[in-house]
Amino acid sequence: MNDQNNAFLDILDVRDASIVNLQKSLATLEDELRRKEVELLKMTREAEEKDASIEEKEASIEEKEDALLKMTREAEEKEAALQKQRIIIEKYASRHRRWRYIIVPTERLVKALNFPFVKVRAVFAPRIGKLDQYVPKDLSFPDHYYQLICIDPAPKISIVTPSFKQADFIERTLNSVFDQKYPNLEYYVQDGGSEDGTKEILEKYSDRLTGWESTPDKGQTNAINLGFAKTTGEIMAWLNSDDIILPGTLAYVADYFNRHPEVDVVYGNRLQIDINDQHIGRWIMPEHEDEVLSWADFIPQETLYWRRSIWEKAGGEVDESFRFAMDWDFLVRLRDSGARFARLPRFMGGFRIHPDQKTSAQMSDIGAKEMNRIRERLLGRTPSEKEIFKAVKPYLLRHIVTDLAWRIRKLFGYSKF
Repeated sequence: MNDQNNAFLDILDVRDASIVNLQKSLATLEDELRRKEVELLKMTREAEEKDASIEEKEASIEEKEDALLKMTREAEEKEAALQKQRIIIEKYASRHRRWRYIIVPTERLVKALNFPFVKVRAVFAPRIGKLDQYVPKDLSFPDHYYQLICIDPAPKISIVTPSFKQADFIERTLNSVFDQKYPNLEYYVQDGGSEDGTKEILEKYSDRLTGWESTPDKGQTNAINLGFAKTTGEIMAWLNSDDIILPGTLAYVADYFNRHPEVDVVYGNRLQIDINDQHIGRWIMPEHEDEVLSWADFIPQETLYWRRSIWEKAGGEVDESFRFAMDWDFLVRLRDSGARFARLPRFMGGFRIHPDQKTSAQMSDIGAKEMNRIRERLLGRTPSEKEIFKAVKPYLLRHIVTDLAWRIRKLFGYSKF
């Protein structure tokens, strides 16, 4: 009996040991399961984070594509507007009927004498609105462009450069500002998230810039407003990322504003430059006329400077509903806010002509629509091209006289630029 009990007890011991082993195995399996669940949870979170990152990148790509599309449209609209202006100028050039009795015989006399000058007809043709006017020439300025002007006090000048994919030119734009050596400068660059090397250039000059930002925006006009929102200067201007400021301009402008407190807005003459920084054309501006702004905008934007007081009076922003004609709209709002303009007799800015400005003819009417929108607001109707030409003709005549006087002074050595 005892042997049977002992055997039975051994069986129970074996069973209990098996149960213990099973419990240990079960505990091990539970631990393993928990570990697997933690790993699965971690992998799930990582997958979610990756999905979120992919979505963010896709959204960023879409924003950049939208920004690129907007910049492309703006460039196309600018070219369309320039084409529109060229049409007006060309029509003017073709309407020299009253002068044919002077021009044609003079041309024949010049030809008969083998005179080494260009055709006389070209002398009386307006240059405003024409881009490539002559073969490229090296930039060279008279000594007084580089002379230091003592300005006391030197008002703070705030400049904003809106930029998008202009790595080929923006460094030259920056240096044209830095080379001014103006003592009280505030300079911001607002880039639309370029990935063409622009950001690396901005980082290179970050210690000389007041500030810069590279992030997707809603287009050039939005970038201008974003930049100006950070500024505090008494005098303001924006400079596009492919244009340049000519030597000595900032000191010249500041000195003029100091000596003429009654003036709110100034601008000057323009040089057209090519991709190699050689000049290929010029706009010699006549005296300012407020009325012509109701019909067309001939003011070179890269030469424009204004006081903050009139900026705030005119609304304190550039109208973002315009993608091309925002500068014309801004000028009109300045005028209608009581601004006093002054045209300064000096070359102040370089407007760059380059292949990227060539655009599709399918977009040729967009810039015209914005310009007509301004004319409708000011005139109450959309005028015909004939009306526009008639309205701007006296201004163009004054431009021709001013340009001719400049050429005569240059011919006799009184003016190099």
